[in-house]
Amino acid sequence: MSDNPLVKLLGETVIDGEKKPVSVADLAGEGKSVCLYFSAHWCPPCRAFTPKFADFYKAVKAREEVGKKLVTIFVSSDRSQNDFDSYFKEMPWHALPFDDRDRKEKLSRKFKVQGIPTLVVLDGATGRLVTSNGRSLIADDPEGKDFPWRQKTFEEIVGGPLIDNKGTEVSSSDLKGKSVAIYFSAHWCPPCRAFTPDLIKFYEKNHEKLNFELIFVSSDREEDQFKEYFGTMPWKAIPFDDKKRVAELKRMFEVQGIPLLVVVGPDGKLVTKNGRAGVSSDPDGNDFPWAPKPVQKLTSHTASAVNESPCLIYFTEDEADAEKAREAMMPVAKKEIDDAKKAGEDPRICFFTAAPDDDDDDDVIDSLTGFLSLGSKMPQLVIVDINDQTVYVSDDANVTEEKVKAFVADFHDGKLKGRKLRG
Repeated sequence: MSDNPLVKLLGETVIDGEKKPVSVADLAGEGKSVCLYFSAHWCPPCRAFTPKFADFYKAVKAREEVGKKLVTIFVSSDRSQNDFDSYFKEMPWHALPFDDRDRKEKLSRKFKVQGIPTLVVLDGATGRLVTSNGRSLIADDPEGKDFPWRQKTFEEIVGGPLIDNKGTEVSSSDLKGKSVAIYFSAHWCPPCRAFTPDLIKFYEKNHEKLNFELIFVSSDREEDQFKEYFGTMPWKAIPFDDKKRVAELKRMFEVQGIPLLVVVGPDGKLVTKNGRAGVSSDPDGNDFPWAPKPVQKLTSHTASAVNESPCLIYFTEDEADAEKAREAMMPVAKKEIDDAKKAGEDPRICFFTAAPDDDDDDDVIDSLTGFLSLGSKMPQLVIVDINDQTVYVSDDANVTEEKVKAFVADFHDGKLKGRKLRG
């Protein structure tokens, strides 16, 4: 197998409109943007978006040298070869062969595709993710005027003017050397309005002690609502009419819902997207900036990760047993994190122990074991992939480092036999 990261991802060849093989290595390269278009003929939103994407594609391709930098590959969720053939005829780009179902499933898992259409954009030289919300790029730039897209750094985006809650322009220079929390929120959102007072208390109590700043990024629909809502906040904001920077930050952090509190370190690198849980569980900021631990306890504050990524979870009724399991899982979990950092990606799998600690945790664990149909038998070692709606249960719940390592490796290699979750 080639060392080319796109070849490793997509295989040696894809096909063109005449079903002829095309070398992936020839399509990839420095300065190129590779779009993976997850779509299907049976999906009405897909059929509505495909002509818009095709118009964008043709407009970019007409721009000579610039057009050579755009590569698009259709990854089909169609139900038959005939449906695939019919739909692919409408498209001016390449496709993953329909019968390569294993690779299609791996791509869907890797990029956490939870619905279609989804447009994933990769760097053509490294294969690293630029964004999994490419549809927003098309919506913001339908004629491709800003193509080829370059992933800006966090500093570049927030480095422009900010405002205080009186509407006065202020400099962003005092962000340097500090952690920065980005608060994606809106006045019209009830959960946002419920969380904002807690965040204000946390900020006023801790922001000087912890040397961090906070920036409000609004999803408000009217400027009057923005002004009213931001007027209650003691921090800075991206100006309401600076839609480009707002969109860039939402793309950078893959914002799917609000409220969302993202924390970025002094180096401009993401620390966590789960700052909301940090504020709720750690009001004194003792563990700020809340870098995720390699192996976490499953609680009401950490459970959201189960919806976002495959997770290995050790369920037990004994906290001492859970602690031993954490020690066994730790080397495997740390390696997953280290490998992800080297690849510039999120970890492929998260690690948890689940042992009742208080009434709230007990409810979360009971809810999840019920959803996974695990029954009352304890302990159990499982991998749950909500995106794929599948749970994999280990035959041996006697946790050792080697058993965890083998279980995770078999999951990554597609060797495990799982059970589909009930609808």
